[in-house]
Amino acid sequence: MAKIDVKTVPVREGSGYPAPFHELAHGRRKQALGDAGGLRDFGVNLVTLPPGAWSSQRHWHAAEDEFVYVLAGTLTLVSDAGETPVAAGECAAFPKGVADGHHFINKGTVPAVYLEVGSRRDDDVCHYPDIDMHFETSAGWYTRKDGTPYPRR
Repeated sequence: MAKIDVKTVPVREGSGYPAPFHELAHGRRKQALGDAGGLRDFGVNLVTLPPGAWSSQRHWHAAEDEFVYVLAGTLTLVSDAGETPVAAGECAAFPKGVADGHHFINKGTVPAVYLEVGSRRDDDVCHYPDIDMHFETSAGWYTRKDGTPYPRR
């Protein structure tokens, strides 16, 4: 399959995080374009982030690279270095194994639209420096940092 009809790709709204961590990503809409195209080595999501919403909790990946390209609007990148605006036509990259928690917030008044691209690793561990949450891909669900699983929503 080469061409993907974006209008037919299912939309996932919100976040899969356990409560209460899912609340700040309310209204976030993702379309898994890579899945729709049959890709297996990396993922590509088309994301729409309404004003006031977060892309995710601040995090970093031990084994997965991430890349974000903003198509419309302006996002605020929040990382260990502080806050940086990322506007349409600009991008950001997050190499695996770099312990710099990051996420985006739409502080604007219009929806922001961006592509997020990331590797898909069965051995990834995702770290959340600001909250008591941890994720190991092999386990398939979120735990507290002491290993206690969160209830599923």
